[in-house]
Parts: sequence; structure tokens; C-alpha cells
Amino acid sequence: MAINDSTIQDIKNRIDIVEVIGDFVTLKKVGGNYRALSPFTNEKTPSFYVSPSKEIFKCFSTGKGGDAIAFVMEVEGINYIEALKYLAQKYSIEIQEEELTDEQIEAQNERDSLFIVLNFASEYFQKLLHENSEGKSIGLSYFKERGFTESTIKKFDLGYSLDAWDGLLKAATSKGHTETMLEKAGLILKSDKDNKKYDRFRGRVIFPIHNVAGKVIAFGARTLRKDKKQPKYINSPETEVYHKSNILYGIHQARQAIRNEDQCYLVEGYTDVISLHQSGVENVVASSGTSLTKEQIQLISRYTQNITVLYDGDSAGIKASFRGIDMILEHDLDVKAVVFPEGEDPDSYSRSMSSEAFQNYLVDNAQDFITFKTNVLTDGGQKVDPVKKVQVIRDVIESISLIPDGIKRSVYIRSCADQLEIEEQVLISELNKILIQKQRKDKQNKERQERYEEEPLPQSPLAPKKEELKFTSYHVERECLRLLINYGNEPFDTDMSVAEFILQETEAISFDDKMIEETFNKASDIVRSGKKLEADQFIGPKNPSMSQLVIDLLEMKYFVSDGWHEKHRIGIVHESADLPHASYKMVLRLKKKKLEKLISQTDESLKKSASLEEEEELLKMYWHLKTLLMEVDSELGTVIPR
Repeated sequence: MAINDSTIQDIKNRIDIVEVIGDFVTLKKVGGNYRALSPFTNEKTPSFYVSPSKEIFKCFSTGKGGDAIAFVMEVEGINYIEALKYLAQKYSIEIQEEELTDEQIEAQNERDSLFIVLNFASEYFQKLLHENSEGKSIGLSYFKERGFTESTIKKFDLGYSLDAWDGLLKAATSKGHTETMLEKAGLILKSDKDNKKYDRFRGRVIFPIHNVAGKVIAFGARTLRKDKKQPKYINSPETEVYHKSNILYGIHQARQAIRNEDQCYLVEGYTDVISLHQSGVENVVASSGTSLTKEQIQLISRYTQNITVLYDGDSAGIKASFRGIDMILEHDLDVKAVVFPEGEDPDSYSRSMSSEAFQNYLVDNAQDFITFKTNVLTDGGQKVDPVKKVQVIRDVIESISLIPDGIKRSVYIRSCADQLEIEEQVLISELNKILIQKQRKDKQNKERQERYEEEPLPQSPLAPKKEELKFTSYHVERECLRLLINYGNEPFDTDMSVAEFILQETEAISFDDKMIEETFNKASDIVRSGKKLEADQFIGPKNPSMSQLVIDLLEMKYFVSDGWHEKHRIGIVHESADLPHASYKMVLRLKKKKLEKLISQTDESLKKSASLEEEEELLKMYWHLKTLLMEVDSELGTVIPR
């Protein structure tokens, strides 16, 4: 699919980068920028910044950065066109698409093709549910019996797969989708006996699994047969676009509600999520039958720091789920638990009462993890023998020790002391033992890590290596470009801008770093055309190296807060207060570097001169360059030996 330039520009004009990124992470305003925990890594201190004025983001933990389109591409793992489509949908901008031919489908790269074929399958299953006689009598009837309304069925794109060997296979290939891509998407299987291919999901109701952006990436399917040889649920295998440890069922439908409520309910199954939505609880997701993973916790943490885990009344599997609670604590999120009456689960219990009553039940029965864990380990808080109580205390302290925040640990220690009737100091002593052991392990790991050199933040791919820097003007070239990018539109004097001055003074200079030179050339073209310099003119998928370079040079992370002077009585003069002086000095430093390099090269040539005439010419050149260098140094206020 091709999107014309005017549509792309329309999308870019409508984008609010804070709004777009705010759908994925919780941003906090700091000065003129916004700050958050990085969505790309597990960190405790925010290193992710968004600049609304420059319309870019920068993650200082990973070095990633770019505009809103680049962010969507990175966080969703999609390409440029898919990111544009996502943003067009968000801002209700219509994109005209041409129907893909067989050749075009095969020409798509694998990731795009997977999204296309998965979307086709989802629409195919939905159509069968609503229009096919088998789908309506079996699939739709089942969903209606579960109490799912028509709007809920459509909200979750529920569907049905015919009880046939090749229903989807035939429908998909007739539309130009290849068997190879259907197999890679996990939609069909190949028989070991006769090498024939057949549908994976046959005679089952279908639960599409969406990524955060709402794209179908996999399917869950439930059989309605009583045949015990058949597994009740089957799921898509892992593919290029689906990694079950990274996704949560219902996250696309729940993310805004999670943010609004500042709370996420975590359940086990698809129908739990859907039933809770019908009960007015939309901030709910499911781990889809897998053990909770750190990636899933990080996904939730984009929207809230509060998780409440909902447990079935059957206590058999609750103890096994303690690891999930511990992982949530380890990621510094607050966690509570709600246990339903025996024999009930979130799905059944939500359907047994009114929406208001169910929502009240969730609030009234939420327990902090200490109360929850203690009740489970002591069979409901009944009197236990001393040996068992000691083990319960150790288990609870182990969980508390995982919390990174010292203040939170202190609060939970006090709560534990009250609930388990034990002296607080004893618990603190036990906690300290555990923490000391962890510190020793961390120290050992740190010592191992220190054997390796710390990896620097990404810079221009063509930047010179450390040992080469003393022979180049790379740093000064980079600083000149930084001034150009950040302040180019500001006035240098009454006749020209900072950009015009820098570009005029460096026009005849050959840059050592080719990417810096290419960026200077692009800036020169923009200024000559009469346009203002904007960051997004250098950022985009066509030249990722230039994008990364410019993003690294944009000033975002460090600034003085508005109240700094009033609070500390410390005055700080920023270079922006005297841009003509800063620009002039930087251009002089660049010229100084270039002159030093030319003098060094001339000196080397003198040593190798083959004739008296050549030597005389080189000497003239040498002293001319020396004179120029002395003038530059005089302007800079430095002195060099003659």
C-alpha cells in the first residue's frame, strides 16, 4: 500500500506527540518537557524524555529517539507504513487503500504479510459467526448463552471457525494469500503423514488476540465439543509478530480505562476479561493461561503502577501463583488480590450479580499482598502451629525484600508485624539479612560487569573511534551542528540568522564526519529555500543515521527549572542568552581545528619535499597557515607557541 505525500503531511500536522506517547507511558511534565520511565527497558529512574516543542522523544537508557511515528514503530514493532496507518486511525484520517494483487501480497515483507493474513483470518472468522448457518447456530449461540451482547462480541472481534479441514485455507488462498504465509502465521498445519495442509482452528469459537495498537497478532480458540481427547483451548504458536510472554489479552481494549482508573485487574482467561467488560470493569487484562512474565508487567506499568490480581475460588492454584505477586513487587508496582467464593471465577461471579454489586465486591474484597499471602498460607487465618507460622513469616519477608523502595518496605514490615503478632524489630533484622545477601550478589555481579568497558550512548554511525578523535575535528563539528539545529532560526544580528552565519562561515570547510557534512548540506538547502529549520526535517525513515544524529544533538534532558534562581539564589547564564557570541566562538574553534590539521599536513609534506621550489612553496603555505591560526587564537583568547 502506498500513502501519498499529502496524506502523510496531514497525519504529521495532526499529531500531538505528547498525546501519542501518552497512550503508552505515563508522562510527567518537567519544565517545557515531559519525562517518564522508558518503555524500552526496565528502569527505576526516568530517562525517557519528550519535547513537545521539537516534537521528538529521546530515551537516554537505550539511545532510541525520533518523532511520534518512530515511537509507534519502536514500541509496537511495526514498520513506517503501519505506524502511519495507526496514527491515521487515531486521528480519524482516511487513507485510501488499493486492493492487493497476488504479486503485491508476495512482495510484502514477511512481517507485513503476517499482519495482512491475520487480519484476513479475523474478518473471515467474524463473518462466519454472524452470517454462516453453522457459525450462528453453534458459535453465536454459545456467546449469547454466556451473556455476551452483540456490542461486546464486536468489541472483541469474536468469531467462529467451521468444522472443516480447509475452510480458512481455501478462503485465504482464493484471495491470494499463500500457504507458506498461512503456515507462518500459525493458521494452518502440515500433516506428517501425507504432507497435506489443514486449518489449525476447526469447529471452535475464536478469540482474536490484539497488540496494544489493535492489530490482530494471534488467536485463542475454544472447542464446544464434549470430546475429552480434544484440548479445551488451543492458541496460535509463537510467530514473528506474536510472543505470548510480551502480550496481554484485552490490553488494546483496556489500556485507556487502566490509565483513567489508575488500576489494572489481572485475570486468567479470555471470558473473564469479556465478562468483566460487560460488568462495567474495562480496566482488565488476562495473561492468557501463561505464567505472568516481566514483559507483561512492564506492559501494564506503561499505564498504571497498581495491579489487582483476581483469583478463582479454587485455592489449589493460588499458592503456585505467588511468584507472579513477587514479580510485580520486584518491578516496584503496588499489588493487591481479590479471591472469589469457592467454585466461582471472575466470569461466573460477575454474571451472578448486578454490575454495581460486582464492582463493589472488587473494591471491598481487595487485600494487600501481606494479608492475602498470610490468609492463603494459614488456611484463612486460622490458628497455626509455631513451626508453620515461622515459615509464613519468612515467606512474607522474602516478598517484602523484593520491593526496591525502602519506604514501602518499612510500611509493609509494620503491617506484617501487626498482622502476624511479632515484634517489628525482629522482622527488620530478618529483612536486613536477606538484603545483605542480595547486596553481596549484586556487588559480585557489578565487579564482573566492571571488567568490561561501559558502552557509550549511540552516536553517528560514522563517528570516529576514540583513538582517532585527537586527529579529527569531530567534536567541534558536532558542536557547530548542535548550535545550528537548536538555534538556527534565532537572530545572529539584524541581517542574518544563526543558521545563515554558521552556514556561511563553514561553506568552504570539508567536514571529517560524513554524516555531519550531509546534515549540514541538508540544512543549507533548507535555509536557501527560505524555510525555517525544524527538527522533523532531518528525522524520518529514509535516513536513520541522520535521524539519530540530530536527535542526539537536540537539547532535552538538561535544563534549569523555573524556580532555581528564586530557591537557591544561583544565577546561570545559558549559551542561548548570547547566541551571536556562542556561534562566533564555535565557528572559530572549528576553523582552529581545521588550521591545525592543515599545518600538520603541510609540516609532513615539508619533510618529504623533493625540490627547493616545492619546499619554498610549502614554507610559504606553512607560515600563512600559522599566521591565520595566531589570528584565530587571538580572537579566542588563547595563546599557542610559535
